[in-house]
Amino acid sequence: MRAFAVIASLLLAGCASMTGAPATDNTARAELTNTTGQPVGTATLTQVGGVVRVILEVQGLPRGAHGVHVHAVGKCDGPDFTSAGPHFNPAGRQHGALNPQGAHAGDLPNIEVGADGKGRLESTTELMSLIGGTTSVFDADGSAIVVHAAPDDFRTDPTGNSGARIACGVITKK
Repeated sequence: MRAFAVIASLLLAGCASMTGAPATDNTARAELTNTTGQPVGTATLTQVGGVVRVILEVQGLPRGAHGVHVHAVGKCDGPDFTSAGPHFNPAGRQHGALNPQGAHAGDLPNIEVGADGKGRLESTTELMSLIGGTTSVFDADGSAIVVHAAPDDFRTDPTGNSGARIACGVITKK
């Protein structure tokens, strides 16, 4: 009977997490808007152990590859989103996975947007955290996720030549 009670508790706990139970410290979300303030996507970040999984889904953006970065400030004031500051870089590295002195903690892969204006990016990183410590995106001024106009070259410091900021969303605990 005890085993049944334990299994039932676990099942109920799992169901509770799907029905709007209190947020956990390992999940975050960002609602992205474009330069005119229109919603264009969402980002979901989930920490499992020492890895953060990032899922970004966008719509209504120009076709092609676009740089994606977590920026150091949790502010998305339009129309240029410069309020989001530079890339999230608590280790003081240079930009890009192909740069011998890189990468920034906020450097993510490019997102490919199709002719229909839709794109999806799934990636993982060990360079940032949702839980705490020096690599936490939830530092004193928060963080934002930004989509750029051009693809990231993964090498050029400080931005990967990824161009203007075309979408931005403040990362908040879910």
